[in-house]
Amino acid sequence: MALQEENELLTLYRDAVARFLDRHATPADLDRWREAGMVDRNFWNLAGEAGLLSPSVPEQYGGPGGDFRFELVVIEELGRRGLEGFGAPVHSGIVTGYINDYATEDQKRAWLPKIVSGEIVLGIAMTEPGAGSDLRGMRTRAVRDGKDYVIDGQKTFISNGQTADMIIVAAKTEGDRISLFVVETACVEGFTRGRNLHKMGREAQDTSELFFEGVRVPAGHLLGGEPGKGFGQLMAQLPQERVVIAAMGQAMMERALALTIDYTKERKAFGQAIFDFQNTQFKLAEARAQVAAGRAFLDSCVARHLDDKLDAVDGAMLKLWVTETAWKVIDDCFQLFGGYGYMDEYPISRIFRDARIDRIHGGTSEIMKTIIARSL
Repeated sequence: MALQEENELLTLYRDAVARFLDRHATPADLDRWREAGMVDRNFWNLAGEAGLLSPSVPEQYGGPGGDFRFELVVIEELGRRGLEGFGAPVHSGIVTGYINDYATEDQKRAWLPKIVSGEIVLGIAMTEPGAGSDLRGMRTRAVRDGKDYVIDGQKTFISNGQTADMIIVAAKTEGDRISLFVVETACVEGFTRGRNLHKMGREAQDTSELFFEGVRVPAGHLLGGEPGKGFGQLMAQLPQERVVIAAMGQAMMERALALTIDYTKERKAFGQAIFDFQNTQFKLAEARAQVAAGRAFLDSCVARHLDDKLDAVDGAMLKLWVTETAWKVIDDCFQLFGGYGYMDEYPISRIFRDARIDRIHGGTSEIMKTIIARSL
């Protein structure tokens, strides 16, 4: 399914994205990336050349100048092919916004063209071993020393952690207030990457521990120019991040349903297609209704976001509903595959594993409920 009210330019872009992925991200490529634990760096460069990275960056900074819908086109086309392990949604739909909204004019002109081309891969480092959803519990600190800030601390579960050339790092500064810093990984000492973490799903997405030991960054790399603005910056960006996660969940839910309909029509049991059993039809009918509801909710929130009217509660409700519903739909689809669903070579097995994280990252479902409850 496509985004509602998709115009001709979006359709042309979707066709171009689909052709690129069909050519450069084949099932064999995906198998290789899963085995390696990360996507080839060359693929990032090719994706940049093809216009898949940060398509909403304005033209004056080397971008295509599209709106947020173009980001979602890429996410949907990745989801249709089981390419959730490619970290473009983090790079484009989440981290680019921090640079575009809070970096200086000179920094945007220096960084954004390379972000669009894939020369710079982005990551964001918030989570720590002892602080996940509770950002105020982070222990990483940045202390002013002359013209620099010195960062000490540890981060974990960082997407694009092995690949990223530029990382937005959340750290506490004066008064225990959170600030955000841009760390160019090739330009600093004291920065090290830990192991590429082995996960139950999204194996092609490199996810790492990061260590900062006396890492010096110029004071000008403090986003917003003043310390203590980080929490507000994070809160301002989180609604879009949660739309991105919901869009990924929606795409996986739609793919799972399509695969299951095809499978149940082909698979025979007790002399007839599995699809012909009433239980199968009822399960698929329920899933179809939930998929349609998710699509309508997502499109509604995207429209509000384009008008700058999507708030934290809307983003939380969308993420909560879509990711929880997607998990139920995908689980029901998985069940209809029987034992074959448990086999890794069947896409439903990978969708099942890949979808589980969406109820956790970007704020757990429990945190989403807390945000919603506070608005009541």
